Amino acid sequence: MATPIQSLQSEVDQWIQNFGVRYFNELTNMAQLTEEVGEVARIIARRYGEQSEKESDKAKDLGEELADVLFVTLCLANQTGTDLQAAFDRRMAAKGARDKDRHASNPKLR
Repeated sequence: MATPIQSLQSEVDQWIQNFGVRYFNELTNMAQLTEEVGEVARIIARRYGEQSEKESDKAKDLGEELADVLFVTLCLANQTGTDLQAAFDRRMAAKGARDKDRHASNPKLR
């Protein structure tokens, strides 16, 4: 049975096959990812940060922009043969081992 992330990777791959013709090359997708992260940063900086939000930015949906980041990340994983679920699981285990006491003892987080 596919894991949630593997299912997402498959869904993106199917979309590429049905509608996208082919994957953009890795460098193009990296540029796309940077662009999408920039759009997320713009919303966060203006909506939650100290910058003022332009009227034209108020209609932008943070969830949709985050989904664009996820889509391109999944594309990169697919085209590089990366099992993102396995990589995520490894990172979470490493973070758990490394940070099990670190954050709880940080006075800045209280």
